[in-house]
Amino acid sequence: MDKSRKFMAVILALLAAIFYAINTPFSKVLLNKIPPTFMASFLYLGAGIGVGIMYLFRSKNEDKYERLNKTDFPYTIGMIVLDIMAPIFLMIGINIGSVSNASLLGNFEIVATTLIALLIFKEKVTSKLWIAIGFITVSSIVLSIEGSVSFQFSLGSLFVILATCCWGLENNCTRKISDKSTYEIVLLKGFFSGGCAFIVALILGERIPEIKYIIIALLLGFVAYGLSIFMYIRAQRDLGAAKTSAYYAVAPFVGTFLAFIVNGEKLTLTYFIGLVFMIIGSMFIVYDTMVKYHIHSHSHTIVHTHDGITHTHVVVHEHGHRHFTSEEIHDHKHEGYINSEEHKLIHSKGV
Repeated sequence: MDKSRKFMAVILALLAAIFYAINTPFSKVLLNKIPPTFMASFLYLGAGIGVGIMYLFRSKNEDKYERLNKTDFPYTIGMIVLDIMAPIFLMIGINIGSVSNASLLGNFEIVATTLIALLIFKEKVTSKLWIAIGFITVSSIVLSIEGSVSFQFSLGSLFVILATCCWGLENNCTRKISDKSTYEIVLLKGFFSGGCAFIVALILGERIPEIKYIIIALLLGFVAYGLSIFMYIRAQRDLGAAKTSAYYAVAPFVGTFLAFIVNGEKLTLTYFIGLVFMIIGSMFIVYDTMVKYHIHSHSHTIVHTHDGITHTHVVVHEHGHRHFTSEEIHDHKHEGYINSEEHKLIHSKGV
């Protein structure tokens, strides 16, 4: 993978985090008019509708990605079920707790995603990424021990933590199918998760809100869930579940800042101390992502004879994130001729 592709993946991961960060403060405002389960439903339905419209204007390059098939079924079902549970837990947590609390607790998703990626899906977690996660965890602890109303462990906090754990497992399920059509994945997430949450809301007897609030919630869902998920999946293709999730360390801080702007919640000294630790952690993530991979080479020689002609092939392979088959050298020795003809063919292909 070249550096420009890695850099674009990093940008997509950061944009996904920023778009998601607007969810918490604006959802807090809308929860005054929309019950929690309906709110979760409209957010995902908005994602499905918005990305569905994007699909109509998609690039032809998207056609090269395969559609989901039966081998992807377990991960697809897991993704949808977890996407039903997580936003409902989050909306309940936001409704009975504070926006700052919910935003800062979002960092637990990084730890959950990484541990699940390591223990269940056997994804490699580098030492630099562990250091980054350490700084992010310290940042969370600094923010968590503030002791003011902006952070106190409560029933609301428990629901937010449950949401982050669900999303941690969901991130890894999505990672397993992230090389398939991004549009198809987000459409499934949006319509199935949103539709099922809508049914749950009806069963719970929640009141259906006014249409104007439903439209606002759908628009919020398109940006905070639809565009965020779309960019997150694209980033996962090149960065993996653990590393992409680590970039989400940005989201809680953006969410907390927006809580100050939108909800009138105060920014404290510990917020800025935590921000420093988050920046250090992010620097380790960026370094781990952009560092140049070492390329290992080996060669072998193949000699064979047919029709009186001896062919010698020297093949050099270089392995990293790129794979080159280079310098195939053919020496043709023909009977009746003193001179030999040497052809040097160099070609490469990316993997």
